[in-house]
Amino acid sequence: MKSKVYFIRVNDSDTAQVIKEKLGWLIRESNIFSFIKQADTVAVKMHFGEEANTGFVRPEYVRIAVDDIVARGARPLLTDTNTLYRGRRMTSEEHAQLAYEHGFTQDIVGAPLLISDDTGKEEYPVRINEKFIKTAKIATLFSSVDTIVGIAHFKGHMMTGFGGALKNLGMGCATRKGKLAQHSDISPYVITNTCTGCGECVKVCPAEAIIIVNKKAVLDSKKCIGCASCIAACKFNSMDVDWEAGGYVIQEKMAEYAKAVLKGKEEKCAFINFAIKITKECDCLAKDDPKISPDVGIFASQDPVSIDKAAFDLVIQACGKDIFKELHPKRDGFRQLQHAHEIGIGNLDYELDNVKYLSHFDIAM
Repeated sequence: MKSKVYFIRVNDSDTAQVIKEKLGWLIRESNIFSFIKQADTVAVKMHFGEEANTGFVRPEYVRIAVDDIVARGARPLLTDTNTLYRGRRMTSEEHAQLAYEHGFTQDIVGAPLLISDDTGKEEYPVRINEKFIKTAKIATLFSSVDTIVGIAHFKGHMMTGFGGALKNLGMGCATRKGKLAQHSDISPYVITNTCTGCGECVKVCPAEAIIIVNKKAVLDSKKCIGCASCIAACKFNSMDVDWEAGGYVIQEKMAEYAKAVLKGKEEKCAFINFAIKITKECDCLAKDDPKISPDVGIFASQDPVSIDKAAFDLVIQACGKDIFKELHPKRDGFRQLQHAHEIGIGNLDYELDNVKYLSHFDIAM
Protein backbone atom coordinates (compact mmCIF):
# COMPACT_ATOMS: atom_id res chain seq x y z
CA MET A 1 0.00 0.00 0.00
CA LYS A 2 1.26 3.47 -0.89
CA SER A 3 2.01 6.02 1.80
CA LYS A 4 0.68 9.57 1.57
CA VAL A 5 3.19 12.36 1.08
CA TYR A 6 1.92 15.93 1.04
CA PHE A 7 3.84 18.49 -0.96
CA ILE A 8 3.74 22.23 -1.50
CA ARG A 9 5.97 23.81 -4.11
CA VAL A 10 8.50 26.51 -3.19
CA ASN A 11 10.09 28.73 -5.82
CA ASP A 12 13.54 30.31 -5.71
CA SER A 13 11.87 33.73 -5.65
CA ASP A 14 9.64 33.00 -2.63
CA THR A 15 10.24 35.25 0.36
CA ALA A 16 10.57 33.93 3.90
CA GLN A 17 7.04 35.18 4.60
CA VAL A 18 5.62 33.25 1.64
CA ILE A 19 7.49 30.10 2.72
CA LYS A 20 6.03 30.44 6.22
CA GLU A 21 2.54 30.78 4.74
CA LYS A 22 3.08 27.76 2.50
CA LEU A 23 4.26 25.65 5.41
CA GLY A 24 1.16 26.69 7.34
CA TRP A 25 -1.05 25.63 4.45
CA LEU A 26 0.79 22.30 4.19
CA ILE A 27 0.38 21.51 7.90
CA ARG A 28 -3.30 22.47 7.94
CA GLU A 29 -4.25 20.71 4.70
CA SER A 30 -2.36 17.52 5.53
CA ASN A 31 -3.41 17.47 9.21
CA ILE A 32 -0.05 15.79 9.66
CA PHE A 33 -0.08 16.31 13.44
CA SER A 34 -3.51 14.70 13.96
CA PHE A 35 -2.04 12.01 16.25
CA ILE A 36 -0.75 14.56 18.77
CA LYS A 37 -2.92 14.67 21.90
CA GLN A 38 -3.37 17.25 24.60
CA ALA A 39 -0.54 17.23 27.18
CA ASP A 40 1.71 15.12 24.90
CA THR A 41 5.40 15.90 25.12
CA VAL A 42 6.67 16.33 21.54
CA ALA A 43 10.36 16.11 20.65
CA VAL A 44 10.88 18.38 17.64
CA LYS A 45 14.06 16.82 16.24
CA MET A 46 16.16 19.47 14.54
CA HIS A 47 19.59 20.15 13.13
CA PHE A 48 20.65 23.62 14.29
CA GLY A 49 23.52 23.96 11.82
CA GLU A 50 27.25 24.18 12.43
CA GLU A 51 28.90 27.57 12.86
CA ALA A 52 29.02 29.59 9.59
CA ASN A 53 26.44 27.27 7.99
CA THR A 54 23.13 28.73 6.76
CA GLY A 55 21.52 25.66 5.19
CA PHE A 56 19.59 24.58 8.29
CA VAL A 57 15.82 25.03 8.48
CA ARG A 58 15.22 28.58 9.65
CA PRO A 59 13.78 29.09 13.15
CA GLU A 60 10.88 31.21 11.88
CA TYR A 61 9.76 28.25 9.75
CA VAL A 62 9.98 25.90 12.72
CA ARG A 63 7.75 28.32 14.65
CA ILE A 64 4.87 27.54 12.27
CA ALA A 65 5.05 23.83 13.20
CA VAL A 66 5.52 24.60 16.89
CA ASP A 67 2.44 26.86 16.96
CA ASP A 68 0.29 24.07 15.50
CA ILE A 69 1.61 21.62 18.11
CA VAL A 70 0.92 24.09 20.94
CA ALA A 71 -2.59 24.74 19.59
CA ARG A 72 -3.30 21.03 20.15
CA GLY A 73 -2.46 21.43 23.83
CA ALA A 74 0.85 19.59 23.54
CA ARG A 75 4.29 20.58 24.82
CA PRO A 76 6.97 20.83 22.11
CA LEU A 77 10.69 20.64 22.88
CA LEU A 78 13.41 21.48 20.34
CA THR A 79 16.24 18.98 20.54
CA ASP A 80 19.29 17.37 18.96
CA THR A 81 22.25 15.26 20.04
CA ASN A 82 25.95 16.10 20.03
CA THR A 83 28.45 15.24 17.33
CA LEU A 84 31.40 12.86 17.07
CA TYR A 85 33.59 15.37 15.28
CA ARG A 86 35.10 18.63 16.41
CA GLY A 87 33.04 21.77 16.15
CA ARG A 88 30.65 23.83 18.23
CA ARG A 89 28.09 21.03 18.48
CA MET A 90 30.41 18.56 20.21
CA THR A 91 29.35 19.52 23.76
CA SER A 92 25.86 20.29 25.06
CA GLU A 93 26.77 23.76 26.34
CA GLU A 94 28.39 24.91 23.11
CA HIS A 95 25.72 23.20 21.00
CA ALA A 96 22.92 25.04 22.82
CA GLN A 97 24.77 28.35 22.59
CA LEU A 98 25.20 27.94 18.82
CA ALA A 99 21.52 27.05 18.43
CA TYR A 100 20.60 30.27 20.24
CA GLU A 101 22.96 32.24 18.01
CA HIS A 102 21.19 30.75 14.99
CA GLY A 103 17.87 32.00 16.31
CA PHE A 104 16.45 28.93 18.03
CA THR A 105 15.41 30.79 21.18
CA GLN A 106 12.07 30.32 22.91
CA ASP A 107 11.03 33.85 21.98
CA ILE A 108 11.54 33.17 18.28
CA VAL A 109 10.52 29.51 18.00
CA GLY A 110 7.99 29.26 20.82
CA ALA A 111 9.47 26.17 22.45
CA PRO A 112 12.34 25.48 24.87
CA LEU A 113 15.56 23.85 23.68
CA LEU A 114 17.30 20.85 25.20
CA ILE A 115 20.50 19.29 23.89
CA SER A 116 20.94 15.70 25.00
CA ASP A 117 23.54 15.06 27.70
CA ASP A 118 27.03 14.30 26.33
CA THR A 119 28.41 12.37 29.31
CA GLY A 120 26.92 9.04 28.23
CA LYS A 121 24.56 8.89 31.22
CA GLU A 122 21.45 9.59 29.16
CA GLU A 123 21.52 6.50 26.95
CA TYR A 124 18.62 4.16 26.25
CA PRO A 125 19.29 0.70 24.75
CA VAL A 126 16.74 -0.46 22.16
CA ARG A 127 16.83 -4.12 21.07
CA ILE A 128 16.03 -4.53 17.36
CA ASN A 129 18.13 -7.58 16.25
CA GLU A 130 18.72 -6.33 12.72
CA LYS A 131 21.43 -7.18 10.19
CA PHE A 132 24.09 -4.90 11.70
CA ILE A 133 22.60 -3.40 14.84
CA LYS A 134 21.33 -5.72 17.55
CA THR A 135 20.91 -3.13 20.30
CA ALA A 136 20.86 0.55 19.41
CA LYS A 137 22.07 3.27 21.77
CA ILE A 138 19.50 6.07 21.65
CA ALA A 139 19.45 9.33 23.60
CA THR A 140 17.03 8.76 26.50
CA LEU A 141 15.00 11.86 25.63
CA PHE A 142 13.55 10.17 22.55
CA SER A 143 12.25 7.24 24.58
CA SER A 144 10.71 9.47 27.26
CA VAL A 145 8.64 11.75 25.00
CA ASP A 146 5.17 10.83 23.73
CA THR A 147 5.74 11.75 20.09
CA ILE A 148 8.47 12.84 17.68
CA VAL A 149 8.28 15.42 14.90
CA GLY A 150 11.32 15.35 12.63
CA ILE A 151 12.05 18.56 10.71
CA ALA A 152 14.90 18.07 8.24
CA HIS A 153 16.76 19.99 5.57
CA PHE A 154 16.93 17.72 2.51
CA LYS A 155 20.43 18.01 0.99
CA GLY A 156 23.43 16.06 -0.23
CA HIS A 157 25.82 14.23 2.06
CA MET A 158 29.40 13.04 1.64
CA MET A 159 28.78 9.66 3.30
CA THR A 160 25.14 8.81 2.53
CA GLY A 161 24.54 10.53 -0.81
CA PHE A 162 21.75 12.61 0.65
CA GLY A 163 20.26 13.26 4.07
CA GLY A 164 16.63 13.78 5.05
CA ALA A 165 14.14 12.33 7.50
CA LEU A 166 15.91 8.97 7.92
CA LYS A 167 19.27 10.55 8.67
CA ASN A 168 17.67 13.04 11.06
CA LEU A 169 16.29 10.03 12.96
CA GLY A 170 18.96 7.37 12.69
CA MET A 171 22.12 9.41 13.11
CA GLY A 172 20.53 12.39 14.78
CA CYS A 173 18.88 10.61 17.70
CA ALA A 174 21.81 8.31 18.54
CA THR A 175 24.15 8.91 21.45
CA ARG A 176 27.83 9.42 20.72
CA LYS A 177 28.36 5.66 21.17
CA GLY A 178 25.50 5.05 18.76
CA LYS A 179 27.00 7.38 16.19
CA LEU A 180 30.34 5.62 16.59
CA ALA A 181 28.67 2.24 16.01
CA GLN A 182 27.24 3.52 12.73
CA HIS A 183 30.59 4.91 11.58
CA SER A 184 32.70 1.97 12.76
CA ASP A 185 33.27 0.51 9.27
CA ILE A 186 34.29 3.88 7.81
CA SER A 187 38.05 4.12 8.26
CA PRO A 188 39.41 6.44 5.54
CA TYR A 189 42.70 5.94 3.76
CA VAL A 190 45.16 8.53 2.47
CA ILE A 191 45.72 9.02 -1.26
CA THR A 192 49.39 9.87 -0.89
CA ASN A 193 50.07 11.14 -4.42
CA THR A 194 47.66 14.05 -3.95
CA CYS A 195 48.27 14.66 -0.22
CA THR A 196 50.19 17.89 0.41
CA GLY A 197 50.69 17.41 4.13
CA CYS A 198 48.78 20.63 4.85
CA GLY A 199 47.61 19.25 8.21
CA GLU A 200 43.92 20.24 7.95
CA CYS A 201 42.91 16.62 8.59
CA VAL A 202 45.05 16.58 11.75
CA LYS A 203 43.30 19.69 13.07
CA VAL A 204 39.79 18.26 12.75
CA CYS A 205 40.41 14.66 13.86
CA PRO A 206 38.76 14.21 17.29
CA ALA A 207 40.54 10.89 17.88
CA GLU A 208 44.07 12.17 17.17
CA ALA A 209 44.35 9.36 14.64
CA ILE A 210 46.27 11.34 11.99
CA ILE A 211 49.82 12.64 11.98
CA ILE A 212 52.04 14.17 9.29
CA VAL A 213 55.13 12.14 8.34
CA ASN A 214 57.46 13.32 5.57
CA LYS A 215 54.86 15.87 4.43
CA LYS A 216 52.14 13.23 4.06
CA ALA A 217 49.16 12.39 6.27
CA VAL A 218 49.31 9.02 8.01
CA LEU A 219 46.12 7.61 9.53
CA ASP A 220 46.04 5.07 12.37
CA SER A 221 42.95 2.96 11.64
CA LYS A 222 42.99 1.54 15.18
CA LYS A 223 42.40 5.01 16.62
CA CYS A 224 40.01 6.15 13.87
CA ILE A 225 36.36 6.50 14.93
CA GLY A 226 35.04 6.81 11.38
CA CYS A 227 33.52 10.27 11.78
CA ALA A 228 34.73 11.33 8.30
CA SER A 229 35.77 14.81 9.46
CA CYS A 230 39.06 14.39 7.57
CA ILE A 231 37.24 13.71 4.30
CA ALA A 232 35.28 16.92 4.68
CA ALA A 233 38.35 18.95 5.67
CA CYS A 234 40.66 17.83 2.85
CA LYS A 235 40.73 20.36 0.02
CA PHE A 236 42.69 18.00 -2.22
CA ASN A 237 40.36 14.96 -2.07
CA SER A 238 43.21 12.98 -0.56
CA MET A 239 41.02 11.16 1.96
CA ASP A 240 38.58 8.50 0.82
CA VAL A 241 36.84 5.31 1.90
CA ASP A 242 36.88 1.84 0.37
CA TRP A 243 33.21 1.89 -0.50
CA GLU A 244 33.02 -1.70 -1.69
CA ALA A 245 34.59 -2.92 1.57
CA GLY A 246 31.96 -1.35 3.80
CA GLY A 247 31.42 2.26 2.86
CA TYR A 248 27.75 1.62 2.13
CA VAL A 249 27.16 -0.14 5.44
CA ILE A 250 26.74 3.19 7.20
CA GLN A 251 23.47 3.78 5.32
CA GLU A 252 22.02 0.45 6.42
CA LYS A 253 23.14 0.95 10.00
CA MET A 254 21.58 4.40 9.93
CA ALA A 255 18.27 2.95 8.75
CA GLU A 256 18.40 0.35 11.53
CA TYR A 257 18.99 3.10 14.09
CA ALA A 258 15.98 4.95 12.67
CA LYS A 259 13.94 1.81 13.31
CA ALA A 260 15.14 1.79 16.92
CA VAL A 261 14.09 5.42 17.43
CA LEU A 262 10.64 4.70 16.01
CA LYS A 263 10.09 1.51 18.01
CA GLY A 264 6.89 1.90 20.01
CA LYS A 265 6.14 5.23 18.35
CA GLU A 266 5.47 4.03 14.80
CA GLU A 267 2.06 5.74 14.75
CA LYS A 268 3.17 8.74 16.78
CA CYS A 269 5.66 10.44 14.50
CA ALA A 270 5.53 12.94 11.66
CA PHE A 271 8.17 14.30 9.30
CA ILE A 272 8.71 17.51 7.38
CA ASN A 273 11.44 17.82 4.74
CA PHE A 274 12.55 21.21 3.43
CA ALA A 275 13.94 20.73 -0.09
CA ILE A 276 15.07 24.34 -0.36
CA LYS A 277 18.62 25.71 -0.46
CA ILE A 278 19.66 22.20 -1.41
CA THR A 279 23.42 21.89 -0.92
CA LYS A 280 26.11 19.36 -1.82
CA GLU A 281 26.99 18.62 1.80
CA CYS A 282 25.33 18.38 5.20
CA ASP A 283 24.63 21.34 7.49
CA CYS A 284 27.30 19.82 9.77
CA LEU A 285 30.04 21.54 7.78
CA ALA A 286 31.20 24.91 9.09
CA LYS A 287 30.75 26.72 5.80
CA ASP A 288 27.99 28.16 3.65
CA ASP A 289 27.59 25.76 0.71
CA PRO A 290 26.02 27.09 -2.51
CA LYS A 291 22.80 25.63 -3.89
CA ILE A 292 23.12 22.67 -6.25
CA SER A 293 19.47 22.60 -7.30
CA PRO A 294 16.50 24.90 -7.77
CA ASP A 295 14.26 25.08 -4.71
CA VAL A 296 11.69 22.29 -4.89
CA GLY A 297 9.32 22.58 -1.94
CA ILE A 298 8.26 21.28 1.44
CA PHE A 299 7.12 17.71 2.10
CA ALA A 300 5.09 16.26 4.99
CA SER A 301 4.34 12.62 5.81
CA GLN A 302 4.07 10.10 8.61
CA ASP A 303 6.31 7.74 6.62
CA PRO A 304 10.05 8.62 6.78
CA VAL A 305 10.91 6.39 3.81
CA SER A 306 8.24 7.78 1.51
CA ILE A 307 9.00 11.40 2.36
CA ASP A 308 12.71 10.94 1.59
CA LYS A 309 11.92 9.05 -1.63
CA ALA A 310 9.52 11.78 -2.77
CA ALA A 311 12.04 14.53 -2.03
CA PHE A 312 14.78 12.52 -3.77
CA ASP A 313 12.60 12.02 -6.87
CA LEU A 314 11.50 15.64 -7.16
CA VAL A 315 15.00 17.05 -6.74
CA ILE A 316 16.23 14.78 -9.53
CA GLN A 317 13.25 15.89 -11.65
CA ALA A 318 14.01 19.58 -10.98
CA CYS A 319 17.69 19.13 -11.93
CA GLY A 320 17.03 16.89 -14.92
CA LYS A 321 19.60 14.44 -13.53
CA ASP A 322 20.65 12.68 -10.33
CA ILE A 323 22.58 15.62 -8.92
CA PHE A 324 23.50 13.70 -5.77
CA LYS A 325 25.10 10.88 -7.77
CA GLU A 326 26.90 13.40 -9.97
CA LEU A 327 28.42 15.19 -6.97
CA HIS A 328 29.01 12.01 -4.93
CA PRO A 329 29.69 9.41 -7.65
CA LYS A 330 30.77 6.65 -5.26
CA ARG A 331 27.69 7.01 -3.06
CA ASP A 332 24.26 5.55 -3.75
CA GLY A 333 21.73 7.24 -1.49
CA PHE A 334 19.05 4.78 -2.54
CA ARG A 335 20.70 2.18 -0.27
CA GLN A 336 19.27 3.81 2.86
CA LEU A 337 15.76 3.90 1.37
CA GLN A 338 15.89 0.29 0.20
CA HIS A 339 17.14 -1.06 3.51
CA ALA A 340 14.69 1.03 5.53
CA HIS A 341 11.86 -0.41 3.45
CA GLU A 342 13.18 -3.96 3.81
CA ILE A 343 13.24 -3.72 7.63
CA GLY A 344 9.70 -2.36 7.76
CA ILE A 345 10.15 1.34 8.50
CA GLY A 346 8.12 2.58 5.54
CA ASN A 347 7.20 2.33 1.87
CA LEU A 348 9.11 3.15 -1.28
CA ASP A 349 5.81 3.61 -3.09
CA TYR A 350 4.00 6.82 -2.25
CA GLU A 351 1.06 8.92 -3.33
CA LEU A 352 2.00 12.59 -3.76
CA ASP A 353 -0.72 15.03 -2.74
CA ASN A 354 0.04 18.48 -4.16
CA VAL A 355 -1.31 21.04 -1.73
CA LYS A 356 -2.57 24.20 -3.41
CA TYR A 357 -1.34 27.41 -1.83
CA LEU A 358 -3.81 30.28 -1.63
CA SER A 359 -2.17 33.60 -0.90
CA HIS A 360 -3.97 36.41 0.89
CA PHE A 361 -4.58 37.94 -2.55
CA ASP A 362 -6.17 34.70 -3.83
CA ILE A 363 -8.41 34.47 -0.76
CA ALA A 364 -9.51 38.10 -1.18
CA MET A 365 -10.46 37.39 -4.78
